[in-house]
Amino acid sequence: MPEQHFYEQRDHTDNYLIPFFKKHIKNFQNLKVLEVGCAEAGLMDRLSELGFEVTGVEIDPERAKIANEKNKNLNVIVGDISDPKIVEQTGNEFDFIIMREVIEHVIDKETAFANLNKLLKEGGYLFVSFPPKYSPFAGHQQVGLSILKAVPYIHMLPKKIITLLAKLFKEHQNFPHHVKFNYSTGCSIRNFEKLYKKNGFSIVIKEFFLFRPIYKLRFGLPLIKIPNLPLIREILSFGCETLLRKNP
Repeated sequence: MPEQHFYEQRDHTDNYLIPFFKKHIKNFQNLKVLEVGCAEAGLMDRLSELGFEVTGVEIDPERAKIANEKNKNLNVIVGDISDPKIVEQTGNEFDFIIMREVIEHVIDKETAFANLNKLLKEGGYLFVSFPPKYSPFAGHQQVGLSILKAVPYIHMLPKKIITLLAKLFKEHQNFPHHVKFNYSTGCSIRNFEKLYKKNGFSIVIKEFFLFRPIYKLRFGLPLIKIPNLPLIREILSFGCETLLRKNP
């Protein structure tokens, strides 16, 4: 599975992320890049090949270890973006920060965004993608073993009901806690907007997807966008992708 994640990250970088970044970031070359939640670092590996100076932060020591084994030249730090010490650990100001599918797992989002602000140079770019808190699979139930992994909005049910369903369908014991915890730490689009505005970021582009770009690679599904309408985007969007710029 780690191998699969690594190569999926590389392929998604080539097929979608790099063309997107080139389109929306001026002079997208030779940038100093930080990836927050880099996992196995397939994205970093590809950017490094293209000449970018890359640093990664990963909270899971095992995934960070795999990243360093895959490419010993990468600088992958075991750390938490919501830890005040993370700025000292990285020791740099970056031109571009990438945070994919991470903010929804961060408990202290206020500190995380304050740290992102400190780590990014004035005029630098921040790319954030995440499933909104009230979206169909914000509980990350897709990791389940039974049919429950395909049930949308299950994370919004009371935990007692999820526990009964998990027993009925012979799910793994941690399933109810898993989906409720992910729901509790989730980030709504409205709260996300408050966070980046408070920290002096402005929008370059913001998009909402029914079928996210990564779904083409994983499932062969076409990319489908939905309109930026307050209720629709919160409950129907499988993913929000936003490129921000730090105000000078």
